[in-house]
Amino acid sequence: MNKKELKDFLDTKVKQYNQPRFIESDPIRIPHQFSNKEDIEIAGFLTASIAWGNRKSIINNAKRLMDLLDNSPYDFIINHSENDLEKLQPFVHRTFNADDCAQFIKSLKHIYLNHNGLESVFAKHAETNSIQTAISKFKTTFFEMEHLPRTQKHISDPLKNSAAKRINMFLRWMVRDNKTGVDFGIWKTLSPSQLSCPLDVHSGNVARKLGLLHRKQNDAKALLELDTALRKLDPKDPVKYDFALFGLGVFEGF
Repeated sequence: MNKKELKDFLDTKVKQYNQPRFIESDPIRIPHQFSNKEDIEIAGFLTASIAWGNRKSIINNAKRLMDLLDNSPYDFIINHSENDLEKLQPFVHRTFNADDCAQFIKSLKHIYLNHNGLESVFAKHAETNSIQTAISKFKTTFFEMEHLPRTQKHISDPLKNSAAKRINMFLRWMVRDNKTGVDFGIWKTLSPSQLSCPLDVHSGNVARKLGLLHRKQNDAKALLELDTALRKLDPKDPVKYDFALFGLGVFEGF
């Protein structure tokens, strides 16, 4: 395919998969349970943070986590006491355990009380055409309080060559507009043009087959290569192609 044919093909796939009917089978269904901005972004962040492995398991465990937070994640985070954190003890998702979960709750409270919330932290360090440095700065802010060293592994750092798939997915949810009813578009201080594609096994494999990506590892260098290719197709909203790449890989076995 030439560039125009590739763009037309991918644009068609974006329209096919960027549809509300796919929400039910996707982790994004968890933040869609809420209407308050802070509830949406906290539910989205926590869900994205455990979004690796089987998607059904991700959704089930994220739903369970929301139940443990009384289905009022912002209120729980702002007003919780140490005793309230004890109810999280049964929670585990793969290597993310109850201690990690409690640390996330404490760090989120710190961010909302001292840094004006999640959006503010990411927006503060965002660059014109990239948000990867902002993700690294976010990790620093997230763990600037006393914390468990083991929990640091659950937030990726692009400046240490991570593709940071989960945070990039979360940022897509928050920043891209909600014209189709899938992403939320509730963060107005960031632009879709700054976002990076959530690079995982599925999107990476499809991108390589389409000639959008040549690097074999799914790391920060591969993400930069893929971002560069997608920005040539749509500089204003390159991450919309996540729907096409993921859909082709998961649903069509492309």
